[in-house]
Amino acid sequence: MFDTVRKHQKLLQIVLMLFIVPSFAFFGISSYSGFMDKETDLVKVNGNAITAQEVESAAKRQAERSGGSPQIAQSVQFRQAILNELLQQRILGFAVADLRLQVGKEALVKSLQNIPQIRALYKQDGTFDDVRFKQLLASNGMNEEQFYASQSFDLKIQQLVGSVARTELPTPKLSEAISSLYETEREVQALEFNAKDYLSKVNPTQAELQSFYDANTRLFERPEFIDVDYIVLKADPKEDAKSFNEKADQFANVTYDQPDSLKPAADKLKLSVQTVKGVTRGGATGVAKDHPLANPKVVQALYGDEAIKNKRNIEAVQVSPGVFVSARVVTFHPAQTLPFKDVAQEVKRQVIQRAAEKLAVEAASEKYAALQKDPKDASGFAKPIWVSRNKPSNLIGGALDDVMSVNSDHLPTVVSVVNPGVGTAIYRIDQLRQPSDVDAQVHKAQATQMQSLAAQSEFAGFMGFWRHAAGVKVINSIKSMNSGGAGS
Repeated sequence: MFDTVRKHQKLLQIVLMLFIVPSFAFFGISSYSGFMDKETDLVKVNGNAITAQEVESAAKRQAERSGGSPQIAQSVQFRQAILNELLQQRILGFAVADLRLQVGKEALVKSLQNIPQIRALYKQDGTFDDVRFKQLLASNGMNEEQFYASQSFDLKIQQLVGSVARTELPTPKLSEAISSLYETEREVQALEFNAKDYLSKVNPTQAELQSFYDANTRLFERPEFIDVDYIVLKADPKEDAKSFNEKADQFANVTYDQPDSLKPAADKLKLSVQTVKGVTRGGATGVAKDHPLANPKVVQALYGDEAIKNKRNIEAVQVSPGVFVSARVVTFHPAQTLPFKDVAQEVKRQVIQRAAEKLAVEAASEKYAALQKDPKDASGFAKPIWVSRNKPSNLIGGALDDVMSVNSDHLPTVVSVVNPGVGTAIYRIDQLRQPSDVDAQVHKAQATQMQSLAAQSEFAGFMGFWRHAAGVKVINSIKSMNSGGAGS
């Protein structure tokens, strides 16, 4: 497997480096060893655990480095992202150790000189300020040995990337062949059998409507929804960053420490408590895309157990730069089946639509059977058009796939494509041709896309191999900071 992923240097190097974040710089690698109780273990790599405490500490450091509120680091989503990063680092660390990669002194020195914080420690006379260097390390909770170890680790990872990827992806001929297939045009005629043309032929009885309702009550449920109070903290353009960060910390702390009401935070920061009713799992209806209750993270938090069952404030969420939101569920309205009398018109509409669609499909089936016997019969078909995968016209999805995959040795031919909820369309393919003009830019874009997809696939295989080799075992999941357990 490793020999397989040693191909494709530049592409895989790009993909790998997108995933590898050198967060070990100023973080240390001392957490590679140690023993913790199993209830605090989240994932084990080669028998060594990534613990909930470790994830929590890393999340706090990352939140501080990015200028976010410490409360943001307590969110499940943020800590899950940190866990994913730590897991990837551990897997790569295992690979580095297993391959016994080494880093020379010269390469390490060169790497250190590329770090802006280190370059800044050189005095005007060219000498290195060792005192400030040690102070810098101490402020980040590290000693020199840990720092050099972390830098060496990053270089070994880069060495691993270089050894994994050594050659270009050999696809010029393949990409040209695929581009040629995408350009090949087929002359197509369509004959549509739409349900709308058969609606007048359907007249269901009251008994049929009632029977359909009884058998499909789930179609007539009113989904659960909530009524919500929320507050928004926005940065003032005239306000300096430090002042706003202090307010953001207060906003997060007060809404978290006093979870039974938004009023304390609103009073302290002079914010207004606003209300929106009828918020579903898809968000509030009829609001702008940038509205706080249209934000997926906010809505997901509002539908969590703490918010629904205990009516607690959700943790502060940064929905955009300089905008923080907290909210709480005022009333939860569970899903319920609406009575027949309230949905009678919708029941009738659905029954008629389905019956009309069935009639359309039956008529199309009869016509298709006849055309298979005589595909040269073009009566009833629309005007022919030329289509290709590059220029599909109005053909989409399965219709395009079926039309473009027919055997060109047996033309003319017909294909039948069912379009659920609409009816059926029959397509008659009469001939094909290769266009005379070739767009070099399109070819180049397609080749790049194919190489990118191949690189992603190779990287996934590489990480899958080492994940298996490292014996990755998931012990516990990330939990809410309020719920205790492994996540507390």
